[in-house]
Amino acid sequence: MRIISRQKAIYFFLTLGVCLAALAGAVGSGWVILNWREGVKVFLGVIFFGAIVAGLVLNTIFLVREIRRNEQHDSFINAVTHELKTPITSIRLYLQTLQRREVEEAQRREFYQLMLLDSDRLLYTVEQVLKAGEAAHKKSPAQRLPLEFNTLVRECIELARVRHHLQAADLAYRESRSLSAQNGAGACVLGDPEELRTAVSNLLDNAVKYSPEGVHISVELETPDEERVVLRVRDRGVGIPEQELKRIFKRFYRVTQRSLSGVKGTGLGLFIVRSIARKHGGRVFAQSEGAGKGTTVILELPRKELPRKVTLP
Repeated sequence: MRIISRQKAIYFFLTLGVCLAALAGAVGSGWVILNWREGVKVFLGVIFFGAIVAGLVLNTIFLVREIRRNEQHDSFINAVTHELKTPITSIRLYLQTLQRREVEEAQRREFYQLMLLDSDRLLYTVEQVLKAGEAAHKKSPAQRLPLEFNTLVRECIELARVRHHLQAADLAYRESRSLSAQNGAGACVLGDPEELRTAVSNLLDNAVKYSPEGVHISVELETPDEERVVLRVRDRGVGIPEQELKRIFKRFYRVTQRSLSGVKGTGLGLFIVRSIARKHGGRVFAQSEGAGKGTTVILELPRKELPRKVTLP
């Protein structure tokens, strides 16, 4: 009901702004026609009514943006509330069970394992919110170190396989022949290792999250020229409509599809990736043929040469 009422509000303000602009234009045109012989008055009248129309248009755009921003903010609050409340409720239930009655050792260990998983989920949500806040304020990485991006990507892939219980075939990795020959030295970048690890992990987690009917993800790393290192994360999941491809990197934004109704999230993952990419002088963008046809997210970073090792005599 809230979404419908907000859509009505958007249409109302948009229609009102267009009508007012059209009315102002009509009044201005009529005034010019009636006073076309008086040049100075006509000139000033055109400027005056032009300013009114421009003001109405800008005001309408501002109102529509604010309504959409409030809608995204409310969606974020609801998502975060769910992501925080669900694991807390689960942990509390297990603790109450352990407190009220005797539990066999095997079941006790299972409860402990489930509580650890819920606490990891809770910690992940909190970290995402904190990292989003940091990404919105920091303008440059805290530390810039030369690192082999190839090695970092491999570490993130192994972590994702363990976290989501995936087989090697579910999350496949391939690198260009030139990188294989150089043992990853050709994929050197300059940046903050922790932030880059966060960006890559978010891309992998996002691909897994939006593959509800089976995880089939391929990760490719290449250096197409001397200036770029390119990481491609391709999935066969729900896909993204063309008009949504640029919006998915906005803060709090989530694609509105019926197929995604059961997918939970905060709408911060890709926003964090974009912020980190920009800090490191790179960019990130998405490609998709449409709903149900999978998505490819491409992260490009500036390539740096590794410092040569000096051999002492």
